[in-house]
Amino acid sequence: MPIRTTTIGAYPKPDYVPVVDWFKDEAGPDSSIPTERYEETLKEMGDQAEAIFARAAADVIADQVGAGIDIPTDGEVRRENYIHYHCRHLNGIDFTNLTEKVLREGAYKAKLPTITGAVSARDHFLPHDWKVAQATTDRPVKVTMPGPMTIGDTVADSFYGDERKRGAELADALNSEVLVLAEAGCTHIQIDEPLFARKAQEALDFGFENLDRVFHNCPDSVTRTVHMCCGYPDRLDNTDYPKAPKESYARLAAAIDDSLIQAISIEDAHRHNDLSLLGLFNNTTVIFGVVAIAKSEVETVDEIRQRLLDALQYIDADRLIAAPDCGLGLLGRELALAKISNMCKAAQSVGKIPLF
Repeated sequence: MPIRTTTIGAYPKPDYVPVVDWFKDEAGPDSSIPTERYEETLKEMGDQAEAIFARAAADVIADQVGAGIDIPTDGEVRRENYIHYHCRHLNGIDFTNLTEKVLREGAYKAKLPTITGAVSARDHFLPHDWKVAQATTDRPVKVTMPGPMTIGDTVADSFYGDERKRGAELADALNSEVLVLAEAGCTHIQIDEPLFARKAQEALDFGFENLDRVFHNCPDSVTRTVHMCCGYPDRLDNTDYPKAPKESYARLAAAIDDSLIQAISIEDAHRHNDLSLLGLFNNTTVIFGVVAIAKSEVETVDEIRQRLLDALQYIDADRLIAAPDCGLGLLGRELALAKISNMCKAAQSVGKIPLF
């Protein structure tokens, strides 16, 4: 059987979408400009905003499906920041008075929205986003959401002062959105928790407990996915940037297998893993990063195919999905399309090659 394919989240925004995200902002991930500018941009878009976002979702999904992606996303075309977009729909988070904070173990600093009260879900918004995107294709569109630990690390907190309690209440708020998404008919929901890879001990201490809270009572019709990348650079082809410890995936594998997670997304293209790692997952499907999202060099079909074949020595084909390492926003449309097109060709070809 051919290997299934998916994308992770972000896709390069079409030029007609005026929302600035950090992929387009020259200051990179340490800039607060996208967050500060977002509401003003929406006002400038006026009554045309919804039509622009719907067109953008249709266009990026068409790119993905045309390349051969089995499980596309809407490219996060509505979002200035994959974390803050969700936080705008939660009670207790102030976007008016931003607080400067150092992030990712000193990798960068930014002005961030601030938790000033108890966090809870306010208005459900992702079912609308998903329905608009899903109407453009017969393939299942995956919805992505930031996880409790990653949200907590990407806002300032002047209320809780307790990482575990904050994470639990964020998880409850996220769970509210998961359940309405499932009720609407969404069958692929992905929680992004890159902080797990950077803070493995905290993930083991309470992160997985809160992650299970996010998926509490999620019906069997939904594939429960978690994305765990190891970090973005500030620009394309910058290889000298902080990454999460390489051993984090292996350290967390048993907890992943024992959790409510059904599919774990890990990166392998930027920095290859010892593929015996895949053998540590006895139940969990692995979404395997086979194209780099911060390198302009396009991986060849043969290179990707070989890496997939190597992976299949440790995991069955029905539990392996090919994907980029992370979101594609840094690449621009031409490079993103070239990479995922080669990825899909490689994944299709694997099913035609005898494995023994």
